[in-house]
Amino acid sequence: MSNQPKPKESSELQSLEIASMFQAIAGKGFFGILILDEFYRIEFANGMAAWITGYKVDELLGKNFTSLLDEKGRTVFHRAWQMNYKCIPHLSYEVEIITAASTPMITEMGFADYTMQSGEKKYFIYLRDISDQKRLIGQLRESERKYQDLFDQVDQGITITTKEGKFIDCNPAILKILSYESKEEFLKIDIAKNLYTNPEDRKTFQKIMERDGYVKNYEVEFKKKTGEKIPMLLTSRVMKNEKGEVIGYQGLNIDISERILMEQSLRKERSFLTNLLESSANCIVAADTKGTVIFFNKAAEKLTGYSAEEAIGKFNITRFYPLEVAKDAMKKLRSEDFGGPGKLESLEITLRDIHGEEIPVELSASIVYEGDKEVASLGIFTDLREKIKIEDELHNKEMRLLQAEKMASLGSLAAGVAHEINNPLGGILIYANLLREEFEANNDPRVEDLKRIVEEAIRCREIVRSLLEFGRQTESQFEQLDINQAINDGLFFLENQALFHNIKIVKHLASPLPIIQGNPNQLKQVFMNMMVNAAEAMSEGGGSLTITTGINSDPSSIFITFQDTGIGIDPAIQSKIFDPFFTTKEVGKGTGLGLSTSYGIIQSHHGNIQVKSEAGEGATFTIFLPVSQ
Repeated sequence: MSNQPKPKESSELQSLEIASMFQAIAGKGFFGILILDEFYRIEFANGMAAWITGYKVDELLGKNFTSLLDEKGRTVFHRAWQMNYKCIPHLSYEVEIITAASTPMITEMGFADYTMQSGEKKYFIYLRDISDQKRLIGQLRESERKYQDLFDQVDQGITITTKEGKFIDCNPAILKILSYESKEEFLKIDIAKNLYTNPEDRKTFQKIMERDGYVKNYEVEFKKKTGEKIPMLLTSRVMKNEKGEVIGYQGLNIDISERILMEQSLRKERSFLTNLLESSANCIVAADTKGTVIFFNKAAEKLTGYSAEEAIGKFNITRFYPLEVAKDAMKKLRSEDFGGPGKLESLEITLRDIHGEEIPVELSASIVYEGDKEVASLGIFTDLREKIKIEDELHNKEMRLLQAEKMASLGSLAAGVAHEINNPLGGILIYANLLREEFEANNDPRVEDLKRIVEEAIRCREIVRSLLEFGRQTESQFEQLDINQAINDGLFFLENQALFHNIKIVKHLASPLPIIQGNPNQLKQVFMNMMVNAAEAMSEGGGSLTITTGINSDPSSIFITFQDTGIGIDPAIQSKIFDPFFTTKEVGKGTGLGLSTSYGIIQSHHGNIQVKSEAGEGATFTIFLPVSQ
């Protein structure tokens, strides 16, 4: 044994995905499974093999399988292998395994050989604990010691057939599998006609046997006596006479109905899970322990702009976010504080797409384990842009609602105050005008003071009128209205005024524009207020005022925008500009009721006003009004 080559490492199995799948399935099986090299050294052992032998899996690796057998077991093993190689149908044997605790474990042992493409031999051993069945098997062996009894007790179907298609012998298991009551009845059937669902399978089976001398794990469909179809797995070898001529076949017939059902269930489950992951609205990315992407769903393609073909096996996860973020996420994944070890319930990070744009996302992640070993990580990235947008919109709506509530209260207050002021203000104007006429007739120098009194009183009257409009206490008559005409009427009165001399007015008025229901005077007041405010914002250096009308994306409303190139509005005060009495103008130059009155008028027309501005970059006011039905 000292001259034997060192056992090869199992890395070639572990490097193949199919090997990983085999290990996963074998690890959860009910049989102990061992893979031996050509010198019977253990290269692979599953958990059940470890349980049967009492050794840990790592302790089994490299151990010579025959060292687990007692002397009788080793003899059985070598003899059984020779018998199996010579096509004698002994496919499972009872042996005693010497466990780690030096106690014997009675097991059923089966094996098969496989020659790899490299020419290297591999032996597959399965072990099944049959301690509880020992008493029954012992009784059977005591009463029946012949070879046929062992043949009969194999729990899988065994058959011996002629080359021409007749059964020579069979065991009870195949009768049970195919629902035949007696051996005599079964031996009379024609294999090609009565056994195979598809007679061509028999021909294919024979071609392989003649070519290779054996068939291994050949899937076919048999017919039971009842006509019911049943999937079978055949492993057969040819039987030859003394002249080397093929005279028949001996085979193991395994009912794989349960396996097929399990595979179908697994495929269905896997397909469901794959479809679930692929159809998820959230970006799902999996990476191996080195960070290489191994799964990339359609939502990930949509979010990042990369295709799965580009990403899988080629990109490192750091392509999408910095290495520091990846390290921090893995640190949190292994911590107790963020959902428990192996889980990360929520972490807000920024993802980079194919164009380098940063996308705010919420990361939920988990570590994938095989046993205690980390093999991959899975991340679910939820795009927060829409959520942030909705939260901003909700916040704006809450602010507008609060503003509307404030304005409703202030409107009632303003209307009351305006009515109380209106009467004495009328008296002041009447008597001031009478005195002014009298002083003018007498060339009294105090006439200028009276003119000032009249002017201020008129200004107060305008404030009162604005208060009444704000409080909706004035009469409002609605009629069909052409918005473009209302804007042109307002410009007719304003564009020749000194305030507009250095201002370029650009009009983009959609034509035709749907008619709306509204009060012409009130809407003209709103439009003129917007134009005057824009002009005042550009009065120092001039600029341009662009007025645009059109149909909104929702065709049930139209929009009017007033876009200036003025000083803009500080974002800090944008939420206040529609508040009554709020103004940024100097004392004496503004009442703070223009925009609040405009807001109230538009609200009364079932419309809305929005503002978009940055300090120093001008302002855009957009008015939305419903189309007349």
